[in-house]
Amino acid sequence: MKYIDEFQDPELARRLLDDIRATATRPWALMEVCGGQTHTIIRHGIDQLLPEQVELIHGPGCPVCVTPLEVIDKALEIASRPDVIFCSFGDMLRVPGSDRDLFQVRGEGGDVRVVYSPLDALKTAQQNPDREVVFFGIGFETTAPPNAMTVHQARRLGIRNFSMLVSHVRVPPAIEAIMTSPSCRVQAFLAAGHVCSVMGMAEYPALAERFRVPIVVTGFEPLDILEGIRRTVRQLERGEHTVDNAYPRAVRSEGNPAAQAMLADVFEVTDRAWRGIGTIPASGWRLSERYRDYDAEHRFSVDGIATREPAACRSGEVLQGLIKPHECEAFGTTCTPRTPLGATMVSSEGACAAYYLYRRLGTPPTPLEASPVA
Repeated sequence: MKYIDEFQDPELARRLLDDIRATATRPWALMEVCGGQTHTIIRHGIDQLLPEQVELIHGPGCPVCVTPLEVIDKALEIASRPDVIFCSFGDMLRVPGSDRDLFQVRGEGGDVRVVYSPLDALKTAQQNPDREVVFFGIGFETTAPPNAMTVHQARRLGIRNFSMLVSHVRVPPAIEAIMTSPSCRVQAFLAAGHVCSVMGMAEYPALAERFRVPIVVTGFEPLDILEGIRRTVRQLERGEHTVDNAYPRAVRSEGNPAAQAMLADVFEVTDRAWRGIGTIPASGWRLSERYRDYDAEHRFSVDGIATREPAACRSGEVLQGLIKPHECEAFGTTCTPRTPLGATMVSSEGACAAYYLYRRLGTPPTPLEASPVA
């Protein structure tokens, strides 16, 4: 048996579902924060196997999806310059800007390269001292430490032709923004285990107490999700609102102190715009003053960008959990992975991409499609 098979066992899944059904007596709305969790839920039909009292709301847990359009357009402008080698993870290349994407920039002659680590971009800078190399640094708390380490390394080695376009966001302020929204229906959260493996759980008890919502730290396999839901529903039924770690094999309460120290050295907290949502105070990072010379926005002076979102795209409502992807009129018609209107359709963690990939088009699934171990 592979280690991962233990977390996809159909008999254990049935037991967890039976427990959830026996526990839930009232309607409850839970939000999973992470896009990776959303894909597990949709792929295995977990939301359709739950009792009707338990609803899962998809949150803004895809870092590619929430990268603001202005930053995408800045990336496109920088990548178009003849003296620049623009490096990015592959999932950013199809994200639409106001009028094009990075694939189109590459087709027009821009030197856009896919890398698998920010250190690959730094190595490219060392190999091309006569070119400016820019790495597109996006993500939640999970990808921030290696990006911070890369900037730290560039400064230590004196590599001056490297910079980073930063669009990092933080989960706890997003939870606060969701709970203070007038349209909020969320009564509990499944927190992202990989984020907590880095940052720990120190920021969550205050949120749980302030908004009186359970927050259960959860993994990404089917049984992880079901166990997180089981613990969350039990808290809701008992009227409790505590932070619970259902992912102890990867998460410690204190997180990763070394990664946190690197983040504190290289980054500083700032207000950050989230695509489709708006600006959330203290929800992001930018390079600190000590590392400001490595900030691509400052180095290339990309200001005065005029953005234009497609009028038909409702990805902002999807990201806020206000609608499901198939409720958008453009979903699967004018908006597909080949012709995306928004980032939620092209990102590997986007909710619209999950609904399209697993044929969740608004019709009831077959029993096979609804299997938690399909």
